[in-house]
Amino acid sequence: MNVALKHTAAEETLLAMGNSAAAIAKLQAIGLPTRRVEAWHYTDLRNLLKTVPAAASAVDAGKVEASFNTYKRLTHATRLPFMNGSYIPALADETPIGVLVSYDEAKSSDPGADDDAIGLINSIAGSNGLSLNIKDGTKFDKPIGLAQLVDDNVYCGTNHSVAIGKDAKISIIERHISADGIAGHANAITNLTVGENSEVLWAIVQEHGDSATHLGQLNITLAQNAKLTVLALNCGGKLVRQEINVDSNGEGAHLEILGVNLVGDGSHIDVTTRLSHNVPHTTANETFRNVVTGNGKGVFQGQIKVAQPAQKTDAQMACNTLLLSDDADFSAKPELEIFADDVICAHGATVTDIDEDHLFYLRARGIPETDARALLVKAFVDEIFDDLEDETFKDALVGLINEWLDNNG
Repeated sequence: MNVALKHTAAEETLLAMGNSAAAIAKLQAIGLPTRRVEAWHYTDLRNLLKTVPAAASAVDAGKVEASFNTYKRLTHATRLPFMNGSYIPALADETPIGVLVSYDEAKSSDPGADDDAIGLINSIAGSNGLSLNIKDGTKFDKPIGLAQLVDDNVYCGTNHSVAIGKDAKISIIERHISADGIAGHANAITNLTVGENSEVLWAIVQEHGDSATHLGQLNITLAQNAKLTVLALNCGGKLVRQEINVDSNGEGAHLEILGVNLVGDGSHIDVTTRLSHNVPHTTANETFRNVVTGNGKGVFQGQIKVAQPAQKTDAQMACNTLLLSDDADFSAKPELEIFADDVICAHGATVTDIDEDHLFYLRARGIPETDARALLVKAFVDEIFDDLEDETFKDALVGLINEWLDNNG
């Protein structure tokens, strides 16, 4: 006998927003995922997502510029700004030659697999987004900045499509911002394709306030000899889940994922990555550094999947975590699923406190314990961004890390 699912307050709100019949039917049938759904085992979304605010209405043009001016730019990027899920062309910078931009309102998308809660919510609640097409051979040093600000207690969804042509070189910064006390819900999906022989840096900087919910998803397809570096910094938010899904579909493709997760008191931050190597001779390196304090809870799930044809795959994964309080919690689940027989794949995870020998070394040289602990934590996370070529951007990221550590250390 089938018993109808009793929906939570959050699910009822989402159903009332419903823009997609297929998504409504799926949410009605299965609801949001619980711990019983393997992909959400450490992030019981049905329990953690208590409410969803009303969908954002049209933004107030009078306060848009003032709101954006509150936040200093991370680097000298070509900014394409969103506020409460709506594109603000009046504040957009002129894009370089070779970059084509179009804006799509009320985009519809497939609700996805049963464990794709982010896609389901994005589909059912609606979203706006940009389509960026980078022409073949386009190369420039100045990044493109997708600045996405939430300044009210609203739901806002975005769904971007970015297609990078052959032989291109480009950096794109995806930034998510809100102030403390703003209980907004941001759902942000980007579908990225990287063309043959292109070199791309994609950065995700999530610096929401202490009351925000952020559900993000980056879906990537790599072509032959494509080189992609993904930088991810989470240093805010109350409930955060960032997914990075990669299909290496071209021989010679190389992926680097470098991430820092700073999990403060009362925060739940989950980063879930899925790397699929589908053809021979592809490589990937994935490194995350995590710092958890107070009663914060962090999660890392990393899956490397190597298909049978993907011989000569070389994929490495590491997740290292510092727990700075007795109540801090971190769950790490590295996973290898290998169907090929000629590969080099490895994963590792560590969870520890600050090394007492290192602490003693600094204190023996006259550095107070509090300062010594701060220096060790900063060194632990800052080195993730050491090889970043844009010095202004690197300094901005280190500044965000230092600010968080000063407030949460």
